[in-house]
Amino acid sequence: MTEAAASPPTGDALEDGAVTARLEEAARPGVMAMPSRPTGQGLLAWLRWAWRTLTSMRTAVLLLLALALAAVPGSLLPQRGVAFDPGAVTRFLADNPVLGPWLDRLGFFEVYSSSWFAAIYMLLMVSMTGCVLPRAARLWQSARAEPPRAPTNLARLDEHRRGNVTAEPAQVLEVAASHLRARRFRVVVDETSVRAEKGYLREVGNLVFHLSLLVLLFGVAIGSLFGFEGRVIVVEGASFTNTRLQYDEFTPGPLTDAESLTPFSFTLEDFTAEFEMSGPQRGSARDFQAEVTVLRTPGGVAEEDTIAVNHPLQVDGTKVFLTGHGYAPVVSVRDGRGQTVFTGPVVFVPFDGNLSSEGVIKVPDAQPTQLGFEGFFLPTASVDPAAGPRSLYPDLVDPQLLLTAYTGDLGLADGAPQSVFRLDKTDLTQVTSGDQPFARALVPGESMTLPDGQGTLTFESVSRFANFQIAHDPGKEIALAAAVALLLGLTVSLAVRRRRIWIRVTAAREGGASTIEAATYALTRRGPVPDELSSVLAAVPGAEPAATDASPHDRED
Repeated sequence: MTEAAASPPTGDALEDGAVTARLEEAARPGVMAMPSRPTGQGLLAWLRWAWRTLTSMRTAVLLLLALALAAVPGSLLPQRGVAFDPGAVTRFLADNPVLGPWLDRLGFFEVYSSSWFAAIYMLLMVSMTGCVLPRAARLWQSARAEPPRAPTNLARLDEHRRGNVTAEPAQVLEVAASHLRARRFRVVVDETSVRAEKGYLREVGNLVFHLSLLVLLFGVAIGSLFGFEGRVIVVEGASFTNTRLQYDEFTPGPLTDAESLTPFSFTLEDFTAEFEMSGPQRGSARDFQAEVTVLRTPGGVAEEDTIAVNHPLQVDGTKVFLTGHGYAPVVSVRDGRGQTVFTGPVVFVPFDGNLSSEGVIKVPDAQPTQLGFEGFFLPTASVDPAAGPRSLYPDLVDPQLLLTAYTGDLGLADGAPQSVFRLDKTDLTQVTSGDQPFARALVPGESMTLPDGQGTLTFESVSRFANFQIAHDPGKEIALAAAVALLLGLTVSLAVRRRRIWIRVTAAREGGASTIEAATYALTRRGPVPDELSSVLAAVPGAEPAATDASPHDRED
Protein backbone atom coordinates (compact mmCIF):
# COMPACT_ATOMS: atom_id res chain seq x y z
CA MET A 1 0.00 0.00 0.00
CA THR A 2 1.22 3.48 -0.77
CA GLU A 3 1.35 6.28 1.76
CA ALA A 4 0.44 9.91 1.25
CA ALA A 5 3.08 12.53 1.82
CA ALA A 6 3.27 13.76 5.39
CA SER A 7 2.21 17.28 6.31
CA PRO A 8 4.61 19.76 4.68
CA PRO A 9 7.34 21.06 6.93
CA THR A 10 7.20 24.70 7.89
CA GLY A 11 9.73 27.31 6.94
CA ASP A 12 11.40 27.14 10.37
CA ALA A 13 11.67 23.38 10.13
CA LEU A 14 13.37 23.70 6.75
CA GLU A 15 16.16 25.63 8.39
CA ASP A 16 17.39 22.37 9.85
CA GLY A 17 20.53 21.08 8.16
CA ALA A 18 18.79 17.77 7.43
CA VAL A 19 16.03 19.41 5.38
CA THR A 20 16.59 17.36 2.25
CA ALA A 21 16.46 14.06 4.09
CA ARG A 22 13.31 15.14 5.91
CA LEU A 23 11.56 16.20 2.70
CA GLU A 24 12.50 12.90 1.05
CA GLU A 25 11.13 11.03 4.06
CA ALA A 26 7.89 13.04 3.80
CA ALA A 27 7.35 11.84 0.24
CA ARG A 28 8.43 8.26 0.83
CA PRO A 29 5.81 5.48 1.00
CA GLY A 30 4.83 4.49 4.51
CA VAL A 31 7.32 2.40 6.40
CA MET A 32 5.83 -0.71 7.93
CA ALA A 33 7.11 -0.05 11.41
CA MET A 34 5.58 -1.76 14.42
CA PRO A 35 4.31 0.51 17.22
CA SER A 36 6.64 0.83 20.20
CA ARG A 37 5.72 -0.72 23.53
CA PRO A 38 3.19 1.18 25.66
CA THR A 39 4.74 4.07 27.58
CA GLY A 40 1.97 4.40 30.15
CA GLN A 41 0.81 2.07 32.87
CA GLY A 42 -2.41 0.15 33.24
CA LEU A 43 -4.84 -1.74 31.07
CA LEU A 44 -5.84 1.24 28.91
CA ALA A 45 -2.25 1.82 27.78
CA TRP A 46 -1.88 -1.84 26.83
CA LEU A 47 -5.20 -1.80 24.96
CA ARG A 48 -4.12 1.26 22.96
CA TRP A 49 -0.83 -0.46 22.15
CA ALA A 50 -2.64 -3.65 21.10
CA TRP A 51 -4.98 -1.69 18.81
CA ARG A 52 -2.09 0.22 17.20
CA THR A 53 -0.25 -3.06 16.68
CA LEU A 54 -3.27 -4.81 15.18
CA THR A 55 -4.03 -1.93 12.80
CA SER A 56 -0.45 -1.39 11.63
CA MET A 57 0.43 -2.08 8.02
CA ARG A 58 2.94 -4.76 8.95
CA THR A 59 0.34 -6.67 10.95
CA ALA A 60 -2.09 -6.52 8.02
CA VAL A 61 0.54 -7.95 5.67
CA LEU A 62 1.44 -10.70 8.16
CA LEU A 63 -2.23 -11.64 8.58
CA LEU A 64 -2.65 -11.76 4.80
CA LEU A 65 0.32 -14.13 4.61
CA ALA A 66 -1.10 -16.21 7.48
CA LEU A 67 -4.44 -16.51 5.66
CA ALA A 68 -2.68 -17.76 2.53
CA LEU A 69 -0.73 -20.34 4.55
CA ALA A 70 -3.88 -21.42 6.40
CA ALA A 71 -5.56 -22.22 3.07
CA VAL A 72 -2.80 -24.65 2.08
CA PRO A 73 -4.18 -27.64 4.08
CA GLY A 74 -7.52 -27.15 2.32
CA SER A 75 -5.78 -27.92 -0.98
CA LEU A 76 -3.62 -30.80 0.28
CA LEU A 77 -6.05 -32.68 2.54
CA PRO A 78 -9.55 -34.02 1.73
CA GLN A 79 -12.33 -31.73 2.94
CA ARG A 80 -15.75 -32.64 4.27
CA GLY A 81 -18.50 -31.32 2.00
CA VAL A 82 -15.98 -30.08 -0.58
CA ALA A 83 -14.25 -33.11 -2.07
CA PHE A 84 -15.77 -34.79 -5.10
CA ASP A 85 -15.48 -38.10 -3.25
CA PRO A 86 -17.47 -37.87 0.01
CA GLY A 87 -15.68 -40.89 1.45
CA ALA A 88 -12.20 -39.39 1.05
CA VAL A 89 -11.99 -38.16 4.65
CA THR A 90 -13.15 -41.52 6.01
CA ARG A 91 -10.52 -43.37 3.99
CA PHE A 92 -7.81 -40.90 5.06
CA LEU A 93 -8.69 -41.48 8.71
CA ALA A 94 -8.62 -45.24 8.17
CA ASP A 95 -5.27 -45.09 6.38
CA ASN A 96 -3.73 -42.78 9.00
CA PRO A 97 -5.01 -43.97 12.40
CA VAL A 98 -2.44 -41.94 14.37
CA LEU A 99 -2.19 -38.64 12.47
CA GLY A 100 -5.76 -38.53 11.14
CA PRO A 101 -7.63 -38.07 14.46
CA TRP A 102 -5.31 -35.22 15.49
CA LEU A 103 -5.84 -33.44 12.18
CA ASP A 104 -9.58 -33.96 12.61
CA ARG A 105 -9.54 -32.39 16.10
CA LEU A 106 -7.70 -29.37 14.73
CA GLY A 107 -10.23 -28.90 11.91
CA PHE A 108 -7.90 -29.67 9.01
CA PHE A 109 -10.67 -31.57 7.19
CA GLU A 110 -12.95 -28.50 7.38
CA VAL A 111 -10.39 -25.74 6.90
CA TYR A 112 -12.61 -23.05 5.40
CA SER A 113 -15.29 -23.40 8.07
CA SER A 114 -12.91 -23.92 11.00
CA SER A 115 -12.80 -21.47 13.90
CA TRP A 116 -9.09 -20.72 13.47
CA PHE A 117 -9.46 -19.89 9.75
CA ALA A 118 -12.43 -17.62 10.53
CA ALA A 119 -10.42 -15.96 13.31
CA ILE A 120 -7.54 -15.15 10.96
CA TYR A 121 -9.95 -13.72 8.39
CA MET A 122 -11.77 -11.61 11.00
CA LEU A 123 -8.48 -10.28 12.38
CA LEU A 124 -7.43 -9.41 8.84
CA MET A 125 -10.69 -7.53 8.26
CA VAL A 126 -10.33 -5.58 11.52
CA SER A 127 -6.66 -4.88 10.84
CA MET A 128 -7.31 -3.66 7.29
CA THR A 129 -10.23 -1.49 8.41
CA GLY A 130 -8.24 0.11 11.21
CA CYS A 131 -5.24 0.53 8.91
CA VAL A 132 -6.98 1.88 5.81
CA LEU A 133 -9.61 4.27 7.19
CA PRO A 134 -7.18 6.55 9.11
CA ARG A 135 -4.88 6.58 6.08
CA ALA A 136 -7.83 7.46 3.86
CA ALA A 137 -8.68 10.38 6.14
CA ARG A 138 -5.10 11.66 5.96
CA LEU A 139 -5.05 11.26 2.18
CA TRP A 140 -8.30 13.21 1.88
CA GLN A 141 -6.86 16.03 4.00
CA SER A 142 -3.69 16.00 1.92
CA ALA A 143 -5.67 16.18 -1.33
CA ARG A 144 -7.53 19.28 -0.06
CA ALA A 145 -4.56 21.03 1.57
CA GLU A 146 -3.17 24.34 0.32
CA PRO A 147 0.47 24.54 -0.77
CA PRO A 148 2.71 25.15 2.29
CA ARG A 149 4.37 28.48 2.80
CA ALA A 150 7.79 29.05 1.26
CA PRO A 151 10.78 27.69 3.16
CA THR A 152 13.17 30.28 4.57
CA ASN A 153 16.10 28.96 2.56
CA LEU A 154 14.96 28.04 -0.95
CA ALA A 155 18.52 27.24 -1.99
CA ARG A 156 18.36 23.95 -0.12
CA LEU A 157 15.73 22.48 -2.42
CA ASP A 158 16.21 20.25 -5.48
CA GLU A 159 16.21 22.98 -8.12
CA HIS A 160 16.83 26.66 -7.36
CA ARG A 161 17.01 29.84 -9.49
CA ARG A 162 18.01 33.39 -8.48
CA GLY A 163 18.00 36.53 -10.60
CA ASN A 164 16.94 40.15 -10.89
CA VAL A 165 13.66 41.60 -12.10
CA THR A 166 12.85 45.21 -13.00
CA ALA A 167 9.05 44.98 -12.81
CA GLU A 168 7.08 45.72 -9.69
CA PRO A 169 7.04 42.80 -7.19
CA ALA A 170 3.23 42.70 -7.12
CA GLN A 171 3.10 42.47 -10.92
CA VAL A 172 5.75 39.73 -10.95
CA LEU A 173 3.84 37.67 -8.42
CA GLU A 174 0.54 38.11 -10.27
CA VAL A 175 2.05 37.07 -13.61
CA ALA A 176 3.74 34.05 -12.05
CA ALA A 177 0.51 33.04 -10.30
CA SER A 178 -1.48 33.36 -13.55
CA HIS A 179 1.08 31.23 -15.40
CA LEU A 180 0.94 28.51 -12.76
CA ARG A 181 -2.86 28.53 -12.63
CA ALA A 182 -2.93 28.09 -16.41
CA ARG A 183 -0.82 24.97 -15.91
CA ARG A 184 -3.36 23.65 -13.38
CA PHE A 185 -1.35 24.34 -10.23
CA ARG A 186 -3.14 25.08 -6.99
CA VAL A 187 -1.85 28.58 -6.21
CA VAL A 188 -1.77 30.81 -3.13
CA VAL A 189 -0.32 34.34 -3.39
CA ASP A 190 1.23 36.00 -0.32
CA GLU A 191 2.67 39.48 0.06
CA THR A 192 6.13 38.48 -1.13
CA SER A 193 5.76 35.01 -2.59
CA VAL A 194 3.73 32.60 -4.65
CA ARG A 195 3.31 29.02 -3.48
CA ALA A 196 1.94 26.46 -5.87
CA GLU A 197 1.43 22.73 -5.92
CA LYS A 198 0.35 20.26 -8.57
CA GLY A 199 -0.34 16.53 -8.62
CA TYR A 200 -3.07 16.30 -6.00
CA LEU A 201 -4.62 13.65 -8.24
CA ARG A 202 -1.89 11.36 -6.93
CA GLU A 203 -3.39 11.57 -3.45
CA VAL A 204 -6.86 10.96 -4.91
CA GLY A 205 -5.44 7.85 -6.58
CA ASN A 206 -3.94 6.75 -3.27
CA LEU A 207 -7.28 7.38 -1.58
CA VAL A 208 -9.17 5.33 -4.19
CA PHE A 209 -6.58 2.56 -3.93
CA HIS A 210 -6.86 2.26 -0.16
CA LEU A 211 -10.66 2.41 -0.05
CA SER A 212 -10.99 -0.02 -2.98
CA LEU A 213 -8.77 -2.52 -1.21
CA LEU A 214 -11.07 -2.41 1.79
CA VAL A 215 -14.22 -2.67 -0.35
CA LEU A 216 -12.66 -5.61 -2.21
CA LEU A 217 -12.16 -7.50 1.05
CA PHE A 218 -15.74 -6.80 2.10
CA GLY A 219 -17.03 -7.90 -1.31
CA VAL A 220 -15.18 -11.21 -0.98
CA ALA A 221 -16.50 -11.58 2.56
CA ILE A 222 -20.10 -10.99 1.42
CA GLY A 223 -19.74 -13.66 -1.25
CA SER A 224 -18.22 -16.11 1.24
CA LEU A 225 -20.90 -15.49 3.87
CA PHE A 226 -24.03 -15.39 1.72
CA GLY A 227 -23.05 -17.31 -1.43
CA PHE A 228 -22.72 -20.97 -2.23
CA GLU A 229 -21.06 -23.31 -4.69
CA GLY A 230 -22.17 -26.75 -5.76
CA ARG A 231 -21.53 -29.43 -8.34
CA VAL A 232 -23.85 -31.88 -9.99
CA ILE A 233 -23.56 -34.53 -12.68
CA VAL A 234 -26.50 -34.72 -15.08
CA VAL A 235 -26.93 -37.50 -17.62
CA GLU A 236 -28.60 -36.89 -20.97
CA GLY A 237 -32.35 -36.96 -20.51
CA ALA A 238 -32.15 -36.28 -16.76
CA SER A 239 -33.15 -33.08 -14.96
CA PHE A 240 -31.76 -30.95 -12.15
CA THR A 241 -33.79 -28.80 -9.75
CA ASN A 242 -31.99 -26.17 -7.71
CA THR A 243 -32.63 -27.64 -4.26
CA ARG A 244 -30.09 -28.69 -1.67
CA LEU A 245 -30.81 -32.42 -2.02
CA GLN A 246 -30.21 -32.42 -5.79
CA TYR A 247 -26.52 -31.50 -5.47
CA ASP A 248 -23.74 -34.08 -5.53
CA GLU A 249 -21.60 -31.57 -3.66
CA PHE A 250 -22.81 -28.40 -1.96
CA THR A 251 -20.73 -25.81 -0.09
CA PRO A 252 -22.87 -23.02 1.41
CA GLY A 253 -21.61 -19.89 3.15
CA PRO A 254 -22.15 -19.59 6.92
CA LEU A 255 -25.14 -17.25 6.40
CA THR A 256 -26.56 -18.89 3.26
CA ASP A 257 -30.19 -19.95 3.50
CA ALA A 258 -29.94 -23.32 1.75
CA GLU A 259 -33.73 -23.69 1.85
CA SER A 260 -34.37 -20.55 -0.21
CA LEU A 261 -32.28 -21.14 -3.31
CA THR A 262 -33.37 -19.66 -6.64
CA PRO A 263 -36.19 -22.01 -7.78
CA PHE A 264 -35.14 -23.01 -11.28
CA SER A 265 -34.62 -26.32 -13.05
CA PHE A 266 -33.19 -27.60 -16.31
CA THR A 267 -33.12 -30.81 -18.33
CA LEU A 268 -30.04 -31.92 -20.24
CA GLU A 269 -31.51 -32.72 -23.64
CA ASP A 270 -28.30 -33.41 -25.53
CA PHE A 271 -24.56 -33.16 -25.04
CA THR A 272 -22.15 -32.84 -27.96
CA ALA A 273 -18.38 -32.87 -28.05
CA GLU A 274 -15.88 -32.45 -30.87
CA PHE A 275 -12.29 -33.66 -30.70
CA GLU A 276 -9.15 -33.13 -32.78
CA MET A 277 -8.77 -35.99 -35.24
CA SER A 278 -5.05 -35.69 -36.00
CA GLY A 279 -1.88 -33.78 -35.29
CA PRO A 280 -0.08 -33.19 -31.98
CA GLN A 281 -3.37 -32.18 -30.35
CA ARG A 282 -5.16 -35.35 -31.41
CA GLY A 283 -7.87 -36.20 -28.90
CA SER A 284 -8.08 -32.69 -27.43
CA ALA A 285 -11.56 -31.26 -27.10
CA ARG A 286 -12.27 -28.58 -29.69
CA ASP A 287 -15.71 -27.78 -28.39
CA PHE A 288 -18.37 -29.22 -26.13
CA GLN A 289 -21.75 -27.86 -25.20
CA ALA A 290 -24.93 -28.86 -23.44
CA GLU A 291 -28.35 -28.27 -24.93
CA VAL A 292 -30.80 -27.72 -22.07
CA THR A 293 -34.44 -26.88 -21.48
CA VAL A 294 -34.78 -24.35 -18.65
CA LEU A 295 -37.65 -23.49 -16.33
CA ARG A 296 -36.63 -20.22 -14.72
CA THR A 297 -39.64 -20.22 -12.37
CA PRO A 298 -41.86 -23.09 -11.19
CA GLY A 299 -44.68 -23.50 -13.68
CA GLY A 300 -43.04 -21.06 -16.09
CA VAL A 301 -42.51 -21.39 -19.82
CA ALA A 302 -39.76 -23.81 -20.85
CA GLU A 303 -36.88 -22.14 -22.69
CA GLU A 304 -34.17 -23.74 -24.79
CA ASP A 305 -30.62 -22.66 -24.03
CA THR A 306 -27.04 -23.76 -24.61
CA ILE A 307 -24.42 -24.01 -21.88
CA ALA A 308 -20.86 -23.98 -23.16
CA VAL A 309 -17.39 -23.12 -21.96
CA ASN A 310 -17.33 -19.44 -20.92
CA HIS A 311 -21.07 -19.25 -21.66
CA PRO A 312 -22.89 -20.14 -18.41
CA LEU A 313 -26.60 -20.25 -17.82
CA GLN A 314 -27.68 -17.31 -15.59
CA VAL A 315 -30.84 -17.28 -13.50
CA ASP A 316 -31.37 -14.43 -10.99
CA GLY A 317 -27.74 -14.14 -9.97
CA THR A 318 -27.06 -17.90 -9.97
CA LYS A 319 -24.72 -19.16 -12.70
CA VAL A 320 -24.48 -22.68 -14.11
CA PHE A 321 -21.05 -23.45 -15.60
CA LEU A 322 -20.18 -26.43 -17.77
CA THR A 323 -16.95 -27.81 -16.28
CA GLY A 324 -16.59 -31.36 -17.59
CA HIS A 325 -18.14 -34.34 -19.28
CA GLY A 326 -17.88 -38.07 -19.69
CA TYR A 327 -19.78 -41.25 -20.42
CA ALA A 328 -22.53 -43.13 -18.62
CA PRO A 329 -23.00 -46.71 -19.91
CA VAL A 330 -26.64 -47.78 -19.85
CA VAL A 331 -26.98 -51.26 -18.28
CA SER A 332 -29.73 -53.54 -17.06
CA VAL A 333 -29.26 -56.19 -14.36
CA ARG A 334 -31.31 -59.32 -13.63
CA ASP A 335 -30.77 -61.10 -10.33
CA GLY A 336 -30.72 -64.83 -9.59
CA ARG A 337 -34.52 -64.97 -9.73
CA GLY A 338 -34.57 -63.54 -13.25
CA GLN A 339 -36.10 -60.25 -12.08
CA THR A 340 -34.91 -56.94 -13.55
CA VAL A 341 -33.64 -55.13 -10.47
CA PHE A 342 -31.71 -52.28 -12.11
CA THR A 343 -31.76 -50.44 -15.42
CA GLY A 344 -30.39 -47.06 -16.44
CA PRO A 345 -27.20 -45.07 -17.03
CA VAL A 346 -24.26 -45.32 -14.62
CA VAL A 347 -21.68 -42.52 -14.47
CA PHE A 348 -18.08 -43.64 -14.99
CA VAL A 349 -15.45 -41.07 -13.96
CA PRO A 350 -12.71 -40.22 -16.55
CA PHE A 351 -9.12 -40.55 -15.37
CA ASP A 352 -7.17 -39.50 -18.48
CA GLY A 353 -7.45 -37.22 -21.50
CA ASN A 354 -8.87 -39.95 -23.71
CA LEU A 355 -11.80 -40.38 -21.30
CA SER A 356 -10.73 -43.80 -20.04
CA SER A 357 -13.20 -44.09 -17.18
CA GLU A 358 -13.70 -46.18 -14.08
CA GLY A 359 -16.83 -46.80 -12.07
CA VAL A 360 -19.03 -49.22 -10.18
CA ILE A 361 -22.56 -50.56 -10.46
CA LYS A 362 -24.37 -51.27 -7.19
CA VAL A 363 -27.49 -53.47 -7.16
CA PRO A 364 -28.73 -53.63 -3.55
CA ASP A 365 -32.16 -55.04 -4.55
CA ALA A 366 -30.75 -58.20 -6.12
CA GLN A 367 -31.76 -61.56 -4.61
CA PRO A 368 -30.73 -63.94 -3.17
CA THR A 369 -27.60 -61.82 -2.70
CA GLN A 370 -26.67 -58.22 -3.48
CA LEU A 371 -24.56 -57.63 -6.59
CA GLY A 372 -21.76 -55.19 -7.31
CA PHE A 373 -19.74 -54.61 -10.47
CA GLU A 374 -16.46 -52.77 -10.87
CA GLY A 375 -14.47 -51.93 -13.96
CA PHE A 376 -13.68 -49.60 -16.83
CA PHE A 377 -15.46 -47.97 -19.71
CA LEU A 378 -13.30 -47.29 -22.77
CA PRO A 379 -14.72 -45.19 -25.65
CA THR A 380 -12.00 -46.51 -27.99
CA ALA A 381 -10.84 -49.67 -26.29
CA SER A 382 -7.30 -51.01 -26.15
CA VAL A 383 -6.15 -53.63 -23.65
CA ASP A 384 -2.38 -53.81 -23.27
CA PRO A 385 -1.06 -56.69 -21.11
CA ALA A 386 1.56 -54.37 -19.63
CA ALA A 387 -0.25 -51.00 -19.43
CA GLY A 388 -3.72 -52.40 -18.79
CA PRO A 389 -7.01 -51.21 -20.31
CA ARG A 390 -6.89 -47.75 -21.85
CA SER A 391 -8.79 -45.68 -24.39
CA LEU A 392 -6.90 -44.54 -27.47
CA TYR A 393 -9.33 -41.74 -28.39
CA PRO A 394 -12.02 -39.87 -26.41
CA ASP A 395 -14.85 -40.33 -28.91
CA LEU A 396 -17.03 -43.44 -29.30
CA VAL A 397 -15.06 -45.38 -31.92
CA ASP A 398 -14.95 -48.82 -30.27
CA PRO A 399 -16.74 -48.58 -26.91
CA GLN A 400 -16.25 -51.43 -24.46
CA LEU A 401 -17.32 -52.03 -20.86
CA LEU A 402 -14.89 -54.20 -18.85
CA LEU A 403 -16.39 -55.52 -15.60
CA THR A 404 -15.73 -57.90 -12.76
CA ALA A 405 -18.47 -58.92 -10.29
CA TYR A 406 -18.91 -59.17 -6.51
CA THR A 407 -21.62 -60.67 -4.31
CA GLY A 408 -22.47 -60.13 -0.66
CA ASP A 409 -23.33 -57.05 1.43
CA LEU A 410 -22.72 -53.69 -0.26
CA GLY A 411 -22.71 -51.93 3.13
CA LEU A 412 -25.49 -49.50 2.24
CA ALA A 413 -27.70 -50.34 5.21
CA ASP A 414 -25.42 -49.12 8.03
CA GLY A 415 -25.91 -45.41 7.18
CA ALA A 416 -22.21 -44.62 6.74
CA PRO A 417 -21.40 -42.22 3.88
CA GLN A 418 -20.16 -44.06 0.83
CA SER A 419 -18.94 -42.92 -2.55
CA VAL A 420 -21.11 -43.85 -5.51
CA PHE A 421 -17.89 -44.40 -7.45
CA ARG A 422 -16.35 -47.03 -5.16
CA LEU A 423 -17.30 -50.43 -3.79
CA ASP A 424 -16.98 -51.13 -0.09
CA LYS A 425 -15.50 -54.64 -0.37
CA THR A 426 -15.45 -55.34 3.35
CA ASP A 427 -18.35 -57.82 3.14
CA LEU A 428 -18.14 -58.64 -0.57
CA THR A 429 -16.76 -61.71 -2.31
CA GLN A 430 -15.40 -61.53 -5.82
CA VAL A 431 -17.12 -63.85 -8.29
CA THR A 432 -14.72 -66.39 -9.76
CA SER A 433 -14.71 -68.69 -12.75
CA GLY A 434 -12.70 -71.69 -11.74
CA ASP A 435 -9.72 -70.28 -9.87
CA GLN A 436 -9.70 -66.96 -11.76
CA PRO A 437 -11.71 -63.76 -11.08
CA PHE A 438 -14.77 -63.57 -13.29
CA ALA A 439 -14.38 -60.68 -15.78
CA ARG A 440 -15.84 -59.81 -19.16
CA ALA A 441 -15.43 -57.16 -21.88
CA LEU A 442 -18.77 -56.11 -23.36
CA VAL A 443 -19.74 -54.08 -26.40
CA PRO A 444 -23.18 -52.43 -26.65
CA GLY A 445 -25.85 -55.09 -26.88
CA GLU A 446 -23.83 -57.87 -25.21
CA SER A 447 -24.57 -59.55 -21.86
CA MET A 448 -22.55 -61.30 -19.17
CA THR A 449 -24.05 -64.14 -17.12
CA LEU A 450 -22.60 -64.77 -13.66
CA PRO A 451 -21.68 -68.34 -12.69
CA ASP A 452 -24.12 -70.44 -10.61
CA GLY A 453 -27.12 -68.44 -11.84
CA GLN A 454 -26.34 -65.40 -9.68
CA GLY A 455 -27.53 -62.91 -12.27
CA THR A 456 -27.05 -61.27 -15.67
CA LEU A 457 -25.83 -57.82 -16.77
CA THR A 458 -26.55 -56.39 -20.23
CA PHE A 459 -24.65 -53.45 -21.73
CA GLU A 460 -27.51 -51.68 -23.51
CA SER A 461 -26.02 -48.43 -24.89
CA VAL A 462 -23.94 -45.37 -24.02
CA SER A 463 -25.17 -41.96 -22.82
CA ARG A 464 -23.12 -38.87 -22.07
CA PHE A 465 -23.10 -36.85 -18.90
CA ALA A 466 -22.14 -33.25 -18.15
CA ASN A 467 -20.58 -31.93 -14.97
CA PHE A 468 -22.00 -28.56 -13.90
CA GLN A 469 -20.70 -26.11 -11.34
CA ILE A 470 -23.47 -23.94 -9.90
CA ALA A 471 -22.50 -20.83 -7.99
CA HIS A 472 -24.13 -17.81 -6.40
CA ASP A 473 -21.81 -15.02 -5.29
CA PRO A 474 -23.69 -11.86 -4.22
CA GLY A 475 -20.44 -10.00 -3.62
CA LYS A 476 -18.82 -10.54 -7.01
CA GLU A 477 -20.08 -7.28 -8.53
CA ILE A 478 -18.78 -5.34 -5.53
CA ALA A 479 -15.44 -7.15 -5.69
CA LEU A 480 -15.13 -6.58 -9.44
CA ALA A 481 -15.90 -2.86 -9.20
CA ALA A 482 -13.45 -2.53 -6.29
CA ALA A 483 -10.73 -4.39 -8.21
CA VAL A 484 -11.13 -2.10 -11.23
CA ALA A 485 -11.09 1.00 -9.00
CA LEU A 486 -8.05 -0.36 -7.17
CA LEU A 487 -6.07 -0.75 -10.41
CA LEU A 488 -7.12 2.71 -11.61
CA GLY A 489 -6.18 4.29 -8.30
CA LEU A 490 -2.82 2.54 -8.24
CA THR A 491 -2.10 3.60 -11.83
CA VAL A 492 -2.93 7.22 -11.09
CA SER A 493 -0.85 7.25 -7.89
CA LEU A 494 2.18 5.89 -9.76
CA ALA A 495 1.80 7.99 -12.93
CA VAL A 496 1.07 11.43 -11.47
CA ARG A 497 3.94 13.56 -10.19
CA ARG A 498 3.20 15.70 -7.17
CA ARG A 499 5.50 18.71 -6.88
CA ARG A 500 5.69 22.19 -5.38
CA ILE A 501 6.99 25.49 -6.69
CA TRP A 502 7.82 28.56 -4.64
CA ILE A 503 8.57 32.02 -6.07
CA ARG A 504 9.75 34.83 -3.80
CA VAL A 505 10.38 38.46 -4.81
CA THR A 506 12.47 40.69 -2.56
CA ALA A 507 12.15 44.41 -3.33
CA ALA A 508 15.29 46.50 -3.64
CA ARG A 509 15.99 48.86 -0.75
CA GLU A 510 17.18 51.85 -2.80
CA GLY A 511 15.20 51.65 -6.02
CA GLY A 512 17.37 49.06 -7.76
CA ALA A 513 16.26 45.84 -9.39
CA SER A 514 14.32 43.43 -7.20
CA THR A 515 15.58 39.92 -6.52
CA ILE A 516 13.52 36.93 -7.60
CA GLU A 517 14.06 33.42 -6.26
CA ALA A 518 12.34 30.30 -7.48
CA ALA A 519 12.62 26.71 -6.35
CA THR A 520 10.83 23.44 -6.96
CA TYR A 521 10.58 20.23 -5.00
CA ALA A 522 9.20 16.85 -6.11
CA LEU A 523 7.25 14.78 -3.61
CA THR A 524 7.85 11.61 -5.61
CA ARG A 525 11.00 9.70 -6.50
CA ARG A 526 10.76 10.73 -10.16
CA GLY A 527 12.17 14.21 -9.53
CA PRO A 528 11.01 17.65 -10.81
CA VAL A 529 9.59 18.07 -14.30
CA PRO A 530 12.40 19.29 -16.59
CA ASP A 531 12.30 23.01 -17.55
CA GLU A 532 9.08 23.59 -15.60
CA LEU A 533 10.74 26.18 -13.35
CA SER A 534 12.44 27.88 -16.30
CA SER A 535 9.12 28.28 -18.11
CA VAL A 536 7.66 30.07 -15.08
CA LEU A 537 10.59 32.50 -14.89
CA ALA A 538 10.46 33.09 -18.67
CA ALA A 539 6.88 34.37 -18.27
CA VAL A 540 7.89 36.96 -15.63
CA PRO A 541 8.21 40.52 -17.15
CA GLY A 542 11.56 42.20 -16.86
CA ALA A 543 13.38 39.16 -15.51
CA GLU A 544 17.10 38.84 -16.23
CA PRO A 545 18.60 35.41 -16.94
CA ALA A 546 18.42 33.50 -13.67
CA ALA A 547 21.44 31.84 -12.18
CA THR A 548 21.20 28.17 -11.37
CA ASP A 549 22.48 27.01 -8.01
CA ALA A 550 24.26 23.73 -7.60
CA SER A 551 22.32 20.71 -6.49
CA PRO A 552 21.89 20.48 -2.74
CA HIS A 553 23.81 17.22 -2.84
CA ASP A 554 26.81 19.03 -4.34
CA ARG A 555 26.90 21.88 -1.80
CA GLU A 556 28.57 21.72 1.54
CA ASP A 557 26.42 22.39 4.60
